[in-house]
Amino acid sequence: MKEKNYPRSFSHIGITVPDIKKAVQFYQKVMGWYVIMEPSTVTEESDTAIGQMCIDVFGENWGTFEIAHMSTSDGVGVELFSFPNMSNEKPEFNPFKTGLFHFCVQDPDIEGLVDKIVAHGGKQRMPIREYYPNEKPFKMVYVEDPFGIIFEIYTHSYELTYSSGAYQDS
Repeated sequence: MKEKNYPRSFSHIGITVPDIKKAVQFYQKVMGWYVIMEPSTVTEESDTAIGQMCIDVFGENWGTFEIAHMSTSDGVGVELFSFPNMSNEKPEFNPFKTGLFHFCVQDPDIEGLVDKIVAHGGKQRMPIREYYPNEKPFKMVYVEDPFGIIFEIYTHSYELTYSSGAYQDS
């Protein structure tokens, strides 16, 4: 039987934050994401499926943590984690190491979203840039939430932005 290759959909992303209630509030107010599970506490134990899964993922001796689940308008999940006694130190921005260094959201009102992020304690990390200045309205910018998590904003879909050959000379 021949193996089929097809594009998998994106389900969710997990983000660790120092204060889960503040993070839920930020992402709900600023990004408009839906809360699908309010912050709750998970305790280290092997009597339930979630307890055992967390032991499998985090190992032993973590005790408890808080978790909340949110969703974007297109159904992509955002899992927020907050661990007791974790460092409040912002993550190091180093795109030159293997691993994730950002995620991206889409909003046609890029300027309005950047203003909202900054007004709620985040940062704009660069000027808003156009892929095709004076030609097409595709824009992008990198920003940071109040917890130091870097993300990007596009005005148009990923496919539309890159299907035109954003880096190629005309």
